[in-house]
Amino acid sequence: MGLVKSKGADKVYDYTKEDFTSFNKRYDYIFDAVGRSTFGKCKPLLTEKGVYISSELGPYSQNIVYSLLTSLSNKKVIFPIPYSPQKTIPFKSNLLQSGKFKPVIDREYSLEDISKAYDYVMSGQKTGNVVININ
Repeated sequence: MGLVKSKGADKVYDYTKEDFTSFNKRYDYIFDAVGRSTFGKCKPLLTEKGVYISSELGPYSQNIVYSLLTSLSNKKVIFPIPYSPQKTIPFKSNLLQSGKFKPVIDREYSLEDISKAYDYVMSGQKTGNVVININ
């Protein structure tokens, strides 16, 4: 949780210990980093112009549908739909080179250990990215 706070979050909840949707707080921005909630549960927690974003599609891929349906309302769902690699790679490369984007690298694995990397990611224990070195 210290890592997320160091990146600028005002409040961080550990989903294994507490359900933030049960509190009577309101937020400008809710980022569900592990896909454990839904827009339906979070909508009442959002301020008038609040935004909900999830790293997951949500049950029945609902986040894609909600992002379209809420595009005209104050409370919004933002679903990160990727751009083409021709746009994304130069954009991210520039952010990395300028120091404006500093990825969190949890672990690195060799290509030969890709199954170990997969097992680690699926364990739910990772914090940040897992890198596969192909050299």
